[in-house]
Amino acid sequence: MDMMNMTMNSTTMTMQMSFYWGRNVTILFSKWPGNDQHNPGMYILALFFVFAIAFAMEALSVWPTIKPSRSPLAAGLTQASLYAIRVSLGYFVMLAVMSYNIGVFIAAVAGHTVGFFVAKASALSITKPPGPEPSF
Repeated sequence: MDMMNMTMNSTTMTMQMSFYWGRNVTILFSKWPGNDQHNPGMYILALFFVFAIAFAMEALSVWPTIKPSRSPLAAGLTQASLYAIRVSLGYFVMLAVMSYNIGVFIAAVAGHTVGFFVAKASALSITKPPGPEPSF
């Protein structure tokens, strides 16, 4: 069986095995975002979706979940649930990048980068010790 062509229910599906640039891509689901070359809107929406998933994954990495007033069981369940969501989002981003589309790859990296910046900047602003501002 050829690794490039897989036959499923009498239809042939070809997988791209190297990075390529173009709107003809399948991301996560069959026929999504579609292959309409005259309407790039669904492709752009898919790129925003990948960006948002990567951003959310990074934002959840610094989410403050343990509150002092909570019971240990509730805090543990909250932490475990957020971890499961974050890991699931990570796998979705991984599967999207495995489409080998350069636009999807750039959207994923940009989402991770912007999400990391926003999450870490907000975490640093929360933990910033009070004190006088240095004057220059």
